[in-house]
Amino acid sequence: MFHFGEFTLDASRYLLQRGDRTLRLEKRPMEFLILLLEKRGELVCREEVARRLWGADVFVDVDHGINTAVRKIRIALRDNPEKPRFIETVVGKGYRFAAPVVCSGNGKPLEETPPEPTTGVQPIPVHVPAGPAVEHAAVAPQDAIPKRTWLLGRGAILVIGVVAALLFGIRWKLRQTSHPAIRSLAVLPLKNLSGDPTQQYLADGLTEELIGRLAAIHNLRVISRTSVMHFRDTTLTAPEIAKALHVDALVEGSIIRDGSRVRVHAQLIRASTDEHFWSETYDRELRDVLSLQSDVAQAIARKVKVTVAGDERQRLSAFHAVLPEAYESYLQGNFSLHNSNNKAAIEKSIRYYSDAISKDPAFAPAYVGLAAAHAALGTVMMGGDPGRERPQMVSAARTALKLDPGLAEAHILLADIAQKQWHWAEAESEYRRALELDPNDPDAYTGLAEWFLCQGRADDALNWEQHARELDSFGSTNWELAWILFHSRRYDEAIRELRNTLAVRPDDASSLWLLGFTLVVKGQPQEAIPVLEKAAKLANRSSGYIDVLAAAYARAGRRTDALRILAELKKRKQAGYVAAGSFVILALGLGDKEQAFAWLDEAYKEKSNILQFVKVHPLMDPLRSDPRFGDLVRRVGLN
Repeated sequence: MFHFGEFTLDASRYLLQRGDRTLRLEKRPMEFLILLLEKRGELVCREEVARRLWGADVFVDVDHGINTAVRKIRIALRDNPEKPRFIETVVGKGYRFAAPVVCSGNGKPLEETPPEPTTGVQPIPVHVPAGPAVEHAAVAPQDAIPKRTWLLGRGAILVIGVVAALLFGIRWKLRQTSHPAIRSLAVLPLKNLSGDPTQQYLADGLTEELIGRLAAIHNLRVISRTSVMHFRDTTLTAPEIAKALHVDALVEGSIIRDGSRVRVHAQLIRASTDEHFWSETYDRELRDVLSLQSDVAQAIARKVKVTVAGDERQRLSAFHAVLPEAYESYLQGNFSLHNSNNKAAIEKSIRYYSDAISKDPAFAPAYVGLAAAHAALGTVMMGGDPGRERPQMVSAARTALKLDPGLAEAHILLADIAQKQWHWAEAESEYRRALELDPNDPDAYTGLAEWFLCQGRADDALNWEQHARELDSFGSTNWELAWILFHSRRYDEAIRELRNTLAVRPDDASSLWLLGFTLVVKGQPQEAIPVLEKAAKLANRSSGYIDVLAAAYARAGRRTDALRILAELKKRKQAGYVAAGSFVILALGLGDKEQAFAWLDEAYKEKSNILQFVKVHPLMDPLRSDPRFGDLVRRVGLN
């Protein structure tokens, strides 16, 4: 057993844990980690790693294999290669495990370092000077030692042994009963106790704001809003919720609004014991609600004894005084955006955010909300024109960052738009900046995962999405994981993820759409049709849904139905915007390569969202041997 940082590795069982949570690590990365731990502090050369992982007679791409193994270990340990806690790279030589390691096993107590070797070590001779008193002295055999002295010696040894055993037992008992450090928590939805259901937006808004503040702490894993909202009306106990979310502690509480005053009660619960070990009530005017959030977040950070760096402490305590009416409009915008599944709801959120900005032009979060709403409206699913929505999104996000450079969500939005416009280096930089500011934002991990997917690096994409899933296991990460698997041609795994989601949310239109799309490219269009028809109905026959339905009809032999949808989309295009990508999908479904290339040229001109995935999209496989397709990939910057 190796214990280091917050991790434990049982080498005999190939079991790596962080606290009580088992971490997934494949066989070769696991063997590599065990080797590093066995030789902790020593340089392990790449040749020794290759022998341990593959043997001397196996011919593989060793450098790639070692680099992949190191990357997977670092992801599991959350180890930054630029500032490593655990694994140091010695350039051109190998690797070294640099952190302190505590070992135990075979029933032995914990020991900080391995015991000193005894084989071949000779005792140091002691010279006794000759003299009258000792000149004729000789060592008496044991039988010649007086019995009283011998018994006293044996008794002393027995007493020392008993005391040592007692001390060890006390130390072990303390270790067993002492509480483990809190390294992860979830803020459960605050209960609205105002007696007015219309105040739910305030309860949800304060929950989200508190999560956002705590999420900025690098040494604390904080579960995302979309996952905790699944436990709003749950009957599960606190330990059961904590187990489902894999966290050490929960924050729960309530909010009561009475006119212009807000009272928030919050408490911390230790997951392992269901112990309520902190509780506080805050009573403020609504205009001081941001300082209230700051006070609650700082109190929680102190109570869980998490290390907070200087810049993190500054972000934790900072707040901007905001007009109450502006803050209310902002929270109502959030509520509308987060609970939207159609274009009308998103447009409603834009009105709320715009109202908040008009009332308080210096309130940066309102600009972030406005940018997010325009970004959502400009997707294929919602049917908005990216040419109109993108400039408004960029303008709002940049204004937000001028007012508050520490807003991670604004960087994510700018990264997303840079990626859709094929500014790949800028997109990666913005995603990584967002993670520096908020290491607990699943959207930043997902964005970076999609960035890697667009480059054709599916394994890296899956690794980054796994980070997102740790923070948002009940949110959109299942869909995102299925999206990566879809582009990796791992269709059965994608289908399994989507069916798991639909078992909980059977009317989730986007999951139905992706399930149907996966069945189409897998060669099962007949099975895809009812799934896609349901998705299209839920989405009010958005062009981003019926284009895939048309492809399913075409591949199932229902060409007339496919052509009917094609005519419908062309008619819509005469009256408003329809993405060129929809016509690309339909042409490929009909098997018309020339029409597909014609619409790809249109998609290139409008920088359609579909082209960011051109290098990996499975529907485009029939075009890849054509030189025109290679030229398109090059022009998009993905060659």
